[in-house]
Amino acid sequence: MPEPSPPTRKRRGRVLRFGAALVILCAVAGYLAVQYVTGGSHGPGCTVVSGKADGPAYDFTPEQAVNAATITAVGTGRGLPERAVAIALATALQESGLRNISHGDRDSLGLFQQRPSQGWGTPKEILDPTYAAGEFYTHLVKVDDYEKMPLTEAAQRVQRSGFPEAYAKHEPDARLLAAALTGTSAAALTCDGRQDSTQAGAQDGTQAAATGPDAVRSALVRDFGRDALETTAAEVGGKASPTPTPTTGDPRTVTLPVRKDTSPGSGRTLRERGWQLAHWAVANSSALRIERVSYAGRQWTAGNTDSQWRPAGSEAATATVRILTAR
Repeated sequence: MPEPSPPTRKRRGRVLRFGAALVILCAVAGYLAVQYVTGGSHGPGCTVVSGKADGPAYDFTPEQAVNAATITAVGTGRGLPERAVAIALATALQESGLRNISHGDRDSLGLFQQRPSQGWGTPKEILDPTYAAGEFYTHLVKVDDYEKMPLTEAAQRVQRSGFPEAYAKHEPDARLLAAALTGTSAAALTCDGRQDSTQAGAQDGTQAAATGPDAVRSALVRDFGRDALETTAAEVGGKASPTPTPTTGDPRTVTLPVRKDTSPGSGRTLRERGWQLAHWAVANSSALRIERVSYAGRQWTAGNTDSQWRPAGSEAATATVRILTAR
């Protein structure tokens, strides 16, 4: 057989170079996709597990944990069921990877990729996770029988996405998160608690966030409302105080008495309310430099290699959640 002519060898060379370039491009695209979903190269620092032995688990980042806790608190604050929270979390996982991003398709912004031009609010409002979650729930409750619908259908009724089936793939992870962050599952959410430069900023990533007891109190108001800081609802340094800065006791400790959730329509137990507050604190541990959270005879400590909730004190101690911040 005669040897290929020089032009044929050149064509083959171009094909090989094109193939190699395509492989590199696909690898880069895959890497960027992972970064988009996980929120950075530092890797997951939080885990949520099923309340059942040997059940599924989901690993996610501290940034995602903060946003998931906010979305959940807004939903339960409106007396909405766990199903509504799962729908909201699955939607945010699909739309933004649970990241409060300042870009998207056309003028889409934020956790839910809401569009100012479509009446969802101003850009500043939409980039406020509490506001964005509230707007999502406002639209969700207008959907008749949303609790009985497939999750992807309920989410699509709100979002009007060009990919209506995309939400379904996030349902298992969203259900795990919703169960933990509403308090249905006890001792189910852990984080390593290490503060990272990418997590130390504010939720929109524009400025450094404050830390310490005052920052914890501010974040509680942001997510749960001012009732969480009333004299009868919160203690700082172990002593009831209406002021943000304690003068007695351990100044690093915020103690939250667990009271019945009085949100309209809420049927949650005191124990569920307590685990919601405890999991909320762990979810915010990196951003707010929280070192230890105690509730119901269990304790989470930042920096543990396994980051488990360990026995500590009496199991009957369900009256308070104690949050210890870093020095």
